[in-house]
Amino acid sequence: VQLQASGGGLVQAGGSLRLSCAASESIFPNTMSWYRQAPGKQRELVVRITSGHSTNYAESVKGRFTISSISWDNAKNTAYLQMNSLKPEDTAVYYCNAQSRYTANIYWGQGTLVTVSS
Repeated sequence: VQLQASGGGLVQAGGSLRLSCAASESIFPNTMSWYRQAPGKQRELVVRITSGHSTNYAESVKGRFTISSISWDNAKNTAYLQMNSLKPEDTAVYYCNAQSRYTANIYWGQGTLVTVSS
């Protein structure tokens, strides 16, 4: 497994969750991202962070979600997605994504389900 996502679950509206995405040694990520896919909808970008620490958030999550990462200097890196003030419309399967700085290959983790009840 080259990307391992975890942290999903069931939470009430207004609550918080933190997702984690751990990269294996072989990836050397340059960017790490979170996408989500709600039932019947296309997968969408939630947020991306680069090794230069720039971030790009979807409008729908700005001010509520925060991405952070550690260890860009190493082959391994872990990205965290802190999700606050969750809304029922945030319910989706969340996927982490990484792009290698050396090969440009793109990797996906397995999805983790986030369910927000009203």
